[in-house]
Amino acid sequence: MNRTAIVAICGCLVLSLLGAAAAPAQTVDGRIHSWGTQVVGPDHSQGIVDISAGLWHTLALRDDGTVVGWGWNSYGQCIVPGLNADFVQVEAGANHSVALKSDGTVVVWGGELYGENTTPSPNQDFIAIATHSNHNLALKSDGSIVAWGNNTSGQCDVPLPNTDFVAIAAGHGHSLGIKSDGSIVAWGAGDEVGEAYEQCVVPTNPPNDNYVAVAAGGGQSVGLKADGSVVMWGYDVLGMGQIPAPNSGFVAIGCGWLHNVLLRDDGTVVALGAGQPGDPYGMPFYGQCNIPAPNADFVDVTAGPYTCVGLKSDGSMVAWGLNEDGECDVPAPNADFATVSGGSGHTLGLRSDGSIAAWGLNNRDQCEFDPNATNFVAVSAGNYHSLALTSDGVILALGAGQDTSGFPNLGQCLVPHPNADFVAVEAGSVHSLGLKSDGSVVAFGDLEYGQTTVPSPNANFAAISAGGWHNLGLKTDGTVVAWGAGGPGMSGSPHYEQSVVPVIAGEVVAIAAGWYHSLALKLDGSIVSWGRNEFGQCDIPAPNADFIAIAAGTGHSLGLKSDGSIVAWGDNQYGQCTVPEPNTDWVAIDTASNFSLGLKGPGSLPGDLNLDGVVDADDFLLFAGCLTGPEISPQAGCDLADLEVDDDVDLADYAVFMTLVQ
Repeated sequence: MNRTAIVAICGCLVLSLLGAAAAPAQTVDGRIHSWGTQVVGPDHSQGIVDISAGLWHTLALRDDGTVVGWGWNSYGQCIVPGLNADFVQVEAGANHSVALKSDGTVVVWGGELYGENTTPSPNQDFIAIATHSNHNLALKSDGSIVAWGNNTSGQCDVPLPNTDFVAIAAGHGHSLGIKSDGSIVAWGAGDEVGEAYEQCVVPTNPPNDNYVAVAAGGGQSVGLKADGSVVMWGYDVLGMGQIPAPNSGFVAIGCGWLHNVLLRDDGTVVALGAGQPGDPYGMPFYGQCNIPAPNADFVDVTAGPYTCVGLKSDGSMVAWGLNEDGECDVPAPNADFATVSGGSGHTLGLRSDGSIAAWGLNNRDQCEFDPNATNFVAVSAGNYHSLALTSDGVILALGAGQDTSGFPNLGQCLVPHPNADFVAVEAGSVHSLGLKSDGSVVAFGDLEYGQTTVPSPNANFAAISAGGWHNLGLKTDGTVVAWGAGGPGMSGSPHYEQSVVPVIAGEVVAIAAGWYHSLALKLDGSIVSWGRNEFGQCDIPAPNADFIAIAAGTGHSLGLKSDGSIVAWGDNQYGQCTVPEPNTDWVAIDTASNFSLGLKGPGSLPGDLNLDGVVDADDFLLFAGCLTGPEISPQAGCDLADLEVDDDVDLADYAVFMTLVQ
């Protein structure tokens, strides 16, 4: 739901997020991007050199010094601020992120409750970072530790003398540091016998020496000795401290809330504590100790509160444990998508070969598409159901609504007979729409607010859009019809006059129904809006011109410009209106709940001068021919070589290009 239909402008068809019954358009990039509360994961297959798992999000450092974040993004913790380059380490906290630059500075972003995003001055000479929950540690080149953020348990009060530290680790309410002599210093919660879980009472048997690594969890601490043995102390439940024999050959360690993860020198991972195979799913068991096969070739591991992430020797990454409903896991490869549609907790992606990838919440089997079927031409995701249109005009409906037994089963998947001759589909909250080739609309599902009662005459429709509890229909003469919640004379939630179409001067070419508001795109490229405007979702930013596609969400709106940029307005509480840079080369948009989706098209990969989808030696040869100095050469591709966008191609652009070439 909440997307626009095929847009006809100046005789050209522009593919938006719910196309009519035509073959999906081919794109060069075809990669799905999202922003807001959910950020889709990157390509995990190569180039990862450092990893860190937070409470609801994950960070990865690529070999080119850039950071990628994905998962829950309600506080912007997945979006790196400023120049995303020259990073050497990443650490994910509860709702914030920390990264270390090669120049020794620390960058912090995301949620802030205890000042954890305010880096102490001077921000320089740092060589390592650590974070957990809401406090941060940073190790200086002189061996001192700087700590800031939540200090309710004294976890930021570094004991004196604050010197000679060589490694650090941050737990939920405690901190650990290794001295140059191999001993561990611990401070914060549990620093006395009988207090808390005694996670700061470092054991003396074995002796407190020869440690080379430390890890801190919810109430436990783990140390790795130079001989490859592991020592664990503090909170010990669910077998967290039952280190398997032989206790040797370990090379890396990590701690979650109620689990520990250990890496052996043979590349296998040992996971102890909650979330073992066979454990019932639910708090605190999320499969965090159920290591995916093959358990081999790991070179590093890290643990979040309820997750684990492992780095393989080939630079690929494996993650397991809590992922809510997998909303951020775009099935690999994240490429060749032609259209995408977001529902309340799941997402559908239509590939250029006509197959469907579905991920996220699957509690009603709304994601159970046949991965081998390649005859689909359109998709639409509702609250708990999915619609897909086949090339022969048949609607496939999956998820809730296979009957009318009561919410959420209100018949939204019971396609009326005959199921044939459809050219477009739209999934609303708990209702569905289908557009027939004869211009009539079929509506089924929830009828509480009249959203399944198509106004007469039911003819000459060219496009449809389903919102939360209302619908929009575009007629062949360019006029708009609306029905359902928010109609004339209706008051109180969910009625916000979203179905009271204003007088629109000029021809409308596209429509988008949001949760409580509506958008219409005119032939002249301007947008008209009406309905609820609590968050400014109806206040189109100036200049209101050159738009070619529209999408309406719960409290925000998106518009795609003819130059390939996206304009977003309305509720931005979760960053759903903060379009990722570079804001160029977008070919399709959609909105879902409190996040936004976009598809990239040709030229979307910086440095890809020949538009073949990869930055390689061929692009280097083209770049060399463009390296002319103060002006941009008129030869093909040189406009893309101006990577700094300063109207020349010079050594500064060369420096950027060399970070992109593969």
